[in-house]
Amino acid sequence: MDYHVLRYRSACGRLDLAARDYAAAGSQAPVLLMMHGLTRNSADFEPLAARLAGRYRMIVPDQRGRGLSQWDPDPANYRPEVYAQDMLALLDELGIERAGLVGTSMGGLMAMVMNALRPGLAQGVVFNDIGPVLEPAGLARIQGYVGPSGTMANWTEAAARTRAINASAFPDYGRAEWEAFARRIARQNADGTVSFAYDPAISQSVAGDDPQTVPPDLWPLWDLLDTVPVLVVRGALSDLLSVRTVTAMAQRHAGPYASVEVPRVGHAPILDEPVVLAAIEAFLEACVG
Repeated sequence: MDYHVLRYRSACGRLDLAARDYAAAGSQAPVLLMMHGLTRNSADFEPLAARLAGRYRMIVPDQRGRGLSQWDPDPANYRPEVYAQDMLALLDELGIERAGLVGTSMGGLMAMVMNALRPGLAQGVVFNDIGPVLEPAGLARIQGYVGPSGTMANWTEAAARTRAINASAFPDYGRAEWEAFARRIARQNADGTVSFAYDPAISQSVAGDDPQTVPPDLWPLWDLLDTVPVLVVRGALSDLLSVRTVTAMAQRHAGPYASVEVPRVGHAPILDEPVVLAAIEAFLEACVG
C-alpha cells in the first residue's frame, strides 16, 4: 500500500522523527493517528491501513527510538508523556486539529496523555489491549524480552526469535504469520543481518519495580476521556489488560463506549483479526466519519 514518509522535528527540537502518511480520497477525508506499542513501529499498522485504505488519511509515526526515527541520546525521554508531546508537534506541523486516535499498548497510554494535554483533539479513541491498570504479569513478561538482543543472521532466524517472544500471544500462528510479523518489527542491515527496529535503551524505561513508561495512576487520565467515544480491544489471552479492568473502564465512562474481545490472541492483537476489523470499521464510521 502506498504512503510517503514525513520528516518532522520532535517537540524538544533535537530529534529527526519519521511518520508514514497514507493519503485518502479527497482533501477533506477524516484523519487517523495510529500509535504503536513499545517495541513496534509504524509497520505494525500495515494490515489495518490496508483495510481502511482510501477512506481516511492515516498518519502512522515511528516514535523516537523506533523505525526510521532518530534514537534519543537520553533514554530517560523514552516515556509516554514525551511521545505525546511529539505527536502534538506532528499534528501542529500538519495543521490537524482533530483526529481519531488508534493506540496499541504504549500508544494507548499516549492517547490518554494527549487527551489530557489537548481536550477536544480526539474524535474517538481505539485502545488496543491497554487500559488504566497494567497487570504485573504482563509487565514482567515485557521486561523479560525488551533490550539488547543482538543481530540475527537472516529472516528465518528473525521469525524464530519473534515466535519465541510472542508465541503465547499467538498460539495459532504458522510459519508465514511469524515471518510477516518479523518483517514488521525488524529491519535488514547493510550486511544482510537482521535487527529489531528499536533502540535497545528503551528497556531502561520499563526496568525495575516502577517503570518510567507507566504513570503511577492512570485512572484520572481515563476519567478525562469521559465523553470521548471509545472502543477497547482486548486479546482474550492478554496478560496485560484484564477483564476486570475492561469492566471498570466501561463503568467509569459516560460517553459512547464499546469493547471487543479477540479469541485466541494475547497482547497485543495485530488488528487484522476479523472481529476487530468489523468493530473498528463500525466505530470509526460512527465517530470519525
